[in-house]
Amino acid sequence: MSTEPDTSTYDEFLEHVNQYYYLGGAGSILGWDQRVMMPDEGTPARSKQQAALSSVIHEKLTAEEFGELLSDLDGTVSGDKAAVVREMKRKYERATRVPDDLVQRMSEASSNALPVWKEAKAEDDFSRFEDTLAEQIALKKEYAEAINPDRDPYEVLVEDYEPYIPLSEIEEALTTLREALPPLIADIRESDVELADPFEGEYPESDQEALVRAALDTLDYNWNRGRLDTAPHPFSSGTQFDARVTTRFAADDPMGALGSTIHEFGHASYTLGLPDEEYGTPLGDSRNMVVHESQSRLWENHVGRSLPFWKNFAPAVEEHLGVSATPQELYEAANEVYDDNLIRVEADELTYHMHIVVRFEIERDLIRGDLDVSEVPQVWNDKMEEYLGIRPDTDAEGCLQDIHWTDGSFGYFPTYSLGSVLAAQLYAAAEDELGNLDDAIEAAEFDGLMGWLTENVHSHGCRYTTPELIEEATGEPFSAEPFLAYATEKYGELYEL
Repeated sequence: MSTEPDTSTYDEFLEHVNQYYYLGGAGSILGWDQRVMMPDEGTPARSKQQAALSSVIHEKLTAEEFGELLSDLDGTVSGDKAAVVREMKRKYERATRVPDDLVQRMSEASSNALPVWKEAKAEDDFSRFEDTLAEQIALKKEYAEAINPDRDPYEVLVEDYEPYIPLSEIEEALTTLREALPPLIADIRESDVELADPFEGEYPESDQEALVRAALDTLDYNWNRGRLDTAPHPFSSGTQFDARVTTRFAADDPMGALGSTIHEFGHASYTLGLPDEEYGTPLGDSRNMVVHESQSRLWENHVGRSLPFWKNFAPAVEEHLGVSATPQELYEAANEVYDDNLIRVEADELTYHMHIVVRFEIERDLIRGDLDVSEVPQVWNDKMEEYLGIRPDTDAEGCLQDIHWTDGSFGYFPTYSLGSVLAAQLYAAAEDELGNLDDAIEAAEFDGLMGWLTENVHSHGCRYTTPELIEEATGEPFSAEPFLAYATEKYGELYEL
């Protein structure tokens, strides 16, 4: 049996870990600023700053003395210390295989790609982004090969976002959704039921902002540790001390702004629920993007799109937008399944997953070399037509709509659907323990649900692997069945199927 090392070894190791996390947090703030507040022409300087910081972070993680500390501790500590060592060992082993110059090139390319994507989208011209995307793909393939030249490069990239659920299981879950949801969507489209839509015309951005701020107040967002801003593509970032959310506004779509705000609130709720005392360690960091997306989708869909929520929030819609509608009408408007929605972030709860499947299949084939970058617009449009029966007329509403490929986030998209699946599983487990949550949601009393999520998900940080965390929280292995049961029941009632 191994003997625990003296505490000074672990303390020295932990100090190194802290510095790694603190530097990463600084990089996150630079990225937030670039996407939210930085002047348009600030990119040349910011890309150099980000590249330099990425290099320092990489050097910190791959330092020889850090490797020696990991070697001394691996297998000799237990409990929470063993979890910290496990997580940092995984990061270290991946990072030490990636050359420092590649880290710098990837960071600089990502910063440079953002304005190119913005311009290409504004001009509705994929050709303006094609070379930039090709560069990102080449860099990520180089990155995957450096980590492990003998494995599927896409599988290697997916593990940056979900390291513990195998790609085979991820593909199985996506296949289940791809097979189960289209028949339900088809039945809905054939239904004679027309859901209410009380929104007409356009609504000033100032009024919409007042509405989404009211929603954040209702959900008890901690303004002392957060803020709301706008961004071309809504996102959340930060730490348990500073978890910021963003949204975006379209004059004719106030429900879109509200949904994206609640979605980002879900991300922030996870970040804010991480233990303060573990900041700067894996125990104070979120498990991964699958679990993160489960929190955003739980609050967006199971709370924000529920009838009890609208029973509480309907007066705010009248106050800020001047729309007098019943809770039932607002509930229906929040859950309409669209025939022609081409934009993922504006998609309804069901067709959303077909958007994910399209992106997943395209980026997987790009990374594997089975698809040329020049073919992306055509293949994208073909797949949208095949899976959703709609075809984009422009690149802006097609393959240029999402920001993720600008920063090389290949392997990220599956986490959205996996997160939705896990959200349903967690919500069902919470109700098993707490009882039906409808009355609490209607009364805007979220302490019970938030407390359950914090206790069973947030507070653990990276203590457990993903499958272990799911088992701990729900008592069951990861499964798509709760989501399919929830979706079938909810939309069956709405559309009288």
